[in-house]
Amino acid sequence: MILDVSEHIADQLIYILIGLGLFDKNVKVTHPTSLKHADYTTSIAMQLSVDAIKNNIASSSLDLAEIIKERYLALNDEIIDEINVVNPGFINFWLSKKFISTSIGLLIDNKQIDLAIKTRNREKIMIEFTDTNPFKEFHIGHLYSNIVGESLSRLLEAQGANVRRVIYQGDVGMHVAKAVWGFMQNLENKSGQDLVLRIANLEEKSLHEKIKFLGDAYSYGSRAFEDDSQAAEQIKVLNKKIYDKDIEVMPAYNVGREWSLKYFETIYARLGTKFDNYYFESEVGPEGSKIVKEYQLKGIFEESDGAIIFPGEKYGLHNRVFINSLGLPTYEAKELGLAPRKYKDFSYDMSVIVTGNEINEYFRVLLKALELIYPDIAVKTKHISHGMVRIPEGKMSSRKGNVITGEWLLDESMHQIQDRYVKMSEDSSEKVALGAVKYSLLKFSLGSDVLFNFDESISLDGNSGPYLQYAYVRTQSILARLEIESMDKFIFQIPESSSKDELLLLRMIIQYADVINESANMFSPHILCTYLFSLAQQFNIFYQKHKILESDQRGFRIHLTTAVGIVLRDGLKILGIPVPEKM
Repeated sequence: MILDVSEHIADQLIYILIGLGLFDKNVKVTHPTSLKHADYTTSIAMQLSVDAIKNNIASSSLDLAEIIKERYLALNDEIIDEINVVNPGFINFWLSKKFISTSIGLLIDNKQIDLAIKTRNREKIMIEFTDTNPFKEFHIGHLYSNIVGESLSRLLEAQGANVRRVIYQGDVGMHVAKAVWGFMQNLENKSGQDLVLRIANLEEKSLHEKIKFLGDAYSYGSRAFEDDSQAAEQIKVLNKKIYDKDIEVMPAYNVGREWSLKYFETIYARLGTKFDNYYFESEVGPEGSKIVKEYQLKGIFEESDGAIIFPGEKYGLHNRVFINSLGLPTYEAKELGLAPRKYKDFSYDMSVIVTGNEINEYFRVLLKALELIYPDIAVKTKHISHGMVRIPEGKMSSRKGNVITGEWLLDESMHQIQDRYVKMSEDSSEKVALGAVKYSLLKFSLGSDVLFNFDESISLDGNSGPYLQYAYVRTQSILARLEIESMDKFIFQIPESSSKDELLLLRMIIQYADVINESANMFSPHILCTYLFSLAQQFNIFYQKHKILESDQRGFRIHLTTAVGIVLRDGLKILGIPVPEKM
């Protein structure tokens, strides 16, 4: 069991503050910028100094900090070994060796991480991410959303939450109409066969060939829509027929949709994601239309030029169309149909939706409309947005047929890894490629754009996924050299002669639970990335400076290496990064 020490110290401080008549539930205990200063620190004395002086409890923030320190020492908290006060009122805490030794010992015995305090125990959270569109490519944006959504899911699960992963897919709309039109146009009838038979002939092709056919169809339809007015009118008519499930277009639509969904599943499996629920625009669109029309009568929506809009300008936002002039629901209306459907399927405590930040303004309008219609659902809904992924060549357009797909990025990373590390097995190359791509996208704070750099991402040096994987593999290769020697013969205890490098590693390991909770509570996987990189760096410093198996502190250092390996493995797993056996 790994204890969230910052939470424990905060609870003790709250108890002390209540005794002083200075209760404040917003007690923050954090890690200092350097562990040379302390293990934990708080500025609560400065935060409450005005009230303390006003009520004659203390004469200054420094005086209040000293009072809090003495009261804390009186609690005889076995976790804390030393407390000091630093001007103008910081209170610093040092962990006891006994607590560190006990915690690391339990970690080694259990061989896995288990947070002692499940801060979200039994909380029901639905996370919607990836949101692919049948008939279109799985582009880098979908890849980024998947990587973020999966890591957030695992972070929240580590806190004890009951997480349900869901995906919402656009299987109707103009992009589908363009693809189906191109699909049908590309199936030239040279033999007099009807459409169903011509489609059946395509079933002999591989899934990869089918997806390429769909991609070409979409590109062809998109170009025609912009360049040919006659084709554009045909596509608009086709769009309505798809909504109406017209038997003329359903054969091409159904088979293209099926191919897309099968293809997407191969990518989800590769990325390590398994969705619990699949939602489609075609299913929630009618319900969304019904909701918009119902609440138009209540004054929430208005008619404008034959369409029905949400007057966002009334709320400091912008107006958006929810039902277009053809009477078809837009993406916005479909979202209104989706929200109650999701809640009906899983009465969640929180609904998290992960998207790219290019639709932030759209979501602000949507959430305002949701607040007016379903306030209980709106208050439980959280939108998480990430930036764009770019490569040195710049942003590319799927209309031109040269979109950078998520699968291409993974494959190219793997090929470059195989070229650079020729002795690496195919299985390891795949895992390292996943680690390179996932870590490169997660190590930055969400919201900022990412310029993907292959050289940095696949390097075994520096702040990269492969660097962390290699650090883990190094711990396992050291332990493998123990041959048949049992770990049980060693009793874990911290030697008095332990070096600063070893003590720093131990104290960093203890921080792991704090990092998991902070990363999850802030919905920020990059916090975990930064911690794991620092841990790997410190372990490599220790490894380079100290003998392990040949040392007179052999047992202690073996256990220390074991603990580092457990934390690295667990942290990488939470990020969705697999660990190879060898590199």
